[in-house]
Amino acid sequence: MRVAYHRAMLYASTRGGAAPVGFEAALTSGLAGDGGLHVPARWPELAPAARAGLAGRSHAGAALEILRPFAGGAFADRELAAILDESYAAFSHPAVAPLAQIGENSWLLELFHGPTLAFKDHALQVVGRMLDRALARRGERAAVLGATSGDTGSAAIHACRGRENLDVFVLHPQGRVSDVQRRQMTTVADSNVHNVAVDGTFDDCQALAKAMFADEALRRDAGLASANSINWARIAAQIVYYATSCAALGLPARGVRYAVPTGNFGDAYAGYAAARLGFPIAGVVVATNRNDILARCLDSGAYRPQAARRTPSPSMDIQAASNFERLLFDLHDGDGARVAELMRRFAAEGGFELDAARRARAARLFAAAAVDDAATLAAIARVHAETGLVVDPHTAVGIAAAAARPGPPGIPTVHLATAHPAKFPGAVERAIGRPPEAPEALARLAELPERCDSLGRDPRALAAYIHARARRGR
Repeated sequence: MRVAYHRAMLYASTRGGAAPVGFEAALTSGLAGDGGLHVPARWPELAPAARAGLAGRSHAGAALEILRPFAGGAFADRELAAILDESYAAFSHPAVAPLAQIGENSWLLELFHGPTLAFKDHALQVVGRMLDRALARRGERAAVLGATSGDTGSAAIHACRGRENLDVFVLHPQGRVSDVQRRQMTTVADSNVHNVAVDGTFDDCQALAKAMFADEALRRDAGLASANSINWARIAAQIVYYATSCAALGLPARGVRYAVPTGNFGDAYAGYAAARLGFPIAGVVVATNRNDILARCLDSGAYRPQAARRTPSPSMDIQAASNFERLLFDLHDGDGARVAELMRRFAAEGGFELDAARRARAARLFAAAAVDDAATLAAIARVHAETGLVVDPHTAVGIAAAAARPGPPGIPTVHLATAHPAKFPGAVERAIGRPPEAPEALARLAELPERCDSLGRDPRALAAYIHARARRGR
């Protein structure tokens, strides 16, 4: 259902067992009380004039227009504008998310100009400041907990480092992130930053994080808040670059198609959310690497994880896409009990089947393709040969997937460039014969000492670790 924006914005749980909450509660709690994810109880819609007016506004001004209805009065306009101005001031490009043309009707949306050179900065620079301000006015502290397959961790750390009201705990799979990604986390020396290397995969890290949020005593005593895209505020902040790029291309009547490299479905879901706001999103290509649970489900209906495999695009080496639950909620017409049953089966039986009717509904917006390692490297090489530009392996997955699932003629395709290629020098060198140029900030990382603790996969050990270090829990 779409309604005009009103200030009392509420968020329901995808599992139907928790009372709706306001934006600030959704921001600070991460998960809903019944273990579900927060979604708008009613979707706002921007007026056509407001959508068209984004083309002449700064990125921060456009973000204010997008985020105001979702915040639902939790922040006054002046306070929200200050948060956005501060957040985007950390980006090195004046446009924040510029478009670069790479073909006749094909574009790169460069999302890597933030402090950690990955698209996660767009959301987490905003969310970190929102959390800090909300906690300050309540006289509270929180422990921000996140699991990362590479980029979320460093973006969360750089958003939260040194903040008086926040501690940050990041779980990463030991040996399964790039050296640059690891060092962007482990070389941050602020005392409120805690890095944990987990003996396992990203899915193990994500399962541990969910177990911490399910522990009501720990969540209360440590003041847990989420850095992952299970936090609705992250999704809302990621809608902004869909909106600004759509506006920059003139809000074409036939729409804009987006190619989105994804593992956890959060960025793809943000494109869906932009469509719900009224932006002309003609399609979203869900691009996965060989860890293809999303592509398999959208194509065949089988949502069943396999063993996570290492690829040149490690941030997408994921076999349990948390944000897919949000789409399931809408595909089942807001039937939280049905979604809860599907997620119970996923946990207990190792998967479920999405029926043909729901797949057909998803196909109105989403197409999906899985890309193997050879095709990923070939896409890097092809873009470099044709344009002189260097893209990272995650972006290359999106480019290859869009080519495998071509859209209708005449519709522009925007490929989300989700990370700077210098974060993945090995893969780039294999593709084009030389490593990409590294920004000075990345080059200095090798000289800095690292700080990290190693844990197994025991939730009790992690809970004790957090409780001992979270300032609220002392």
